[in-house]
Amino acid sequence: MRKKPGHGVRILFFADAASVHTQRWVAAVAERGGEAIVITRQAAEVPGAKEVIVIAPGGDKLGWFKALPQVRRVARQVAERFKPTLVHGHYVTSYGMWAAACGLKLPKVLTAWGSDILVTPRESRLMRLVVGWSLRHADLITGDSMDMLQEIAKYHPQAPCHEILWGADTDKFTPGHPVEDFDVVSLRSWEPNYNIDLILEAFSRFLMLRPQSHAKLHLLGGGPMKATLEQRVQDLRLLQQVRFHGRVGDAEMVQAIQRSRVSVSVPTSDATSVSVLESMACALPIIASDLPANRQWLDERGGWIVPVRDVDAVTHALVSAYDQPMLAAQMGQHNRARIERDASRRGQMDAMWRLYQKLLHPVVPRKQRTRAKSRRAP
Repeated sequence: MRKKPGHGVRILFFADAASVHTQRWVAAVAERGGEAIVITRQAAEVPGAKEVIVIAPGGDKLGWFKALPQVRRVARQVAERFKPTLVHGHYVTSYGMWAAACGLKLPKVLTAWGSDILVTPRESRLMRLVVGWSLRHADLITGDSMDMLQEIAKYHPQAPCHEILWGADTDKFTPGHPVEDFDVVSLRSWEPNYNIDLILEAFSRFLMLRPQSHAKLHLLGGGPMKATLEQRVQDLRLLQQVRFHGRVGDAEMVQAIQRSRVSVSVPTSDATSVSVLESMACALPIIASDLPANRQWLDERGGWIVPVRDVDAVTHALVSAYDQPMLAAQMGQHNRARIERDASRRGQMDAMWRLYQKLLHPVVPRKQRTRAKSRRAP
């Protein structure tokens, strides 16, 4: 993308440097001529960032609170040499809290990621208080699904709230040519919420129903349940049918999606899923759990919506995708058109850039400008 003038936009991010979502967001800022420094607990290279600063490395929950004095001290040091124009925290219950508490008198943006709004506040009264306090200290709030914005509204923040999607790179994630056999792809992390164990069980049942399919299941994403899932694959005797790819770059991810005929995403809880959008951009039909965020993007024209944790429904959806290849291809074409129209990453980041500019350069209503002139008149 051609660089656009940044108009002096310098952003101090509080975010997980190891997350591809953080890396893509920072890269989008750099592409538009802005500058960024990232404060994080996870050391990683962030393309486009001038600097990555690690505080309290690790992931323990108490560490978020114990590090607050260091957060404020480092933020002051960064402010002296970097002169940020705004602060942006990604994930409300952790980095968002750091952004809200950093002590800098600058406009503050908070971006909710999903579980920080939809799950964590329900786990304890303390976390609900943290969420509410952080949101009330924001000047702009974004989330990537309407149900998440509705949940945020229950905290009565004063800041405007906008839906900004992570979006799919429609230049990279494009339709391809599936392999002759029936390949299935899952891009979700290997964590309990994403129900990879259920996908394995449904895939095993599908193979018993359609042994002639020569199907293979590709698991991307990686995560702490790797050993458990590998053992489950062995128990189900699927060693020749399941491939554990783990965390991969965009090129390998695109290749895995393009070779497949259907993408499966069946979490228990979720906001708008980037992996769903990227699968849609590659013209795949989707098997997705029945959640508001999924229904915002999918209907019977784009895939199969299944009840949460329903292995039989996932199995039947796989059978339908295999038995009706023409229908599945039509669903994929519908999904590609939807992403091009409503969820390209470039369009979403352009919209975010406009919100940054509006926050930094608010438009004064004409009546207020007239009053100000009259007060200055002799």
